[in-house]
Amino acid sequence: MATPTETENKREATAARIEIPPRVVTAPLAPEFIRLPKPGQLDPLTGLSRSALNAWILPSDRNSHKPPVRSFVIRQKGARTGIRLIDFASLKGFILGHEDKAA
Repeated sequence: MATPTETENKREATAARIEIPPRVVTAPLAPEFIRLPKPGQLDPLTGLSRSALNAWILPSDRNSHKPPVRSFVIRQKGARTGIRLIDFASLKGFILGHEDKAA
């Protein structure tokens, strides 16, 4: 029967042989497109409301009918409604273009 010291030495020797792989840290991936949040909710990625996003993606008098952020509507043929997808890179560029230089 092994003494407690011998058992401990065996554990240490076994632990020394086991190679623990280094931790891999990955940056979060940014999506290519995001969907509009449901009414009354905020976008989980940006924290922006549906109305704020709509003001930037839909043509209106506020943006001279030229939305600053690109979006796309995916619709089945003959359907009245579809899924609106917002180009995340376009949204991010628009937001970063409004940096407060004074801060």
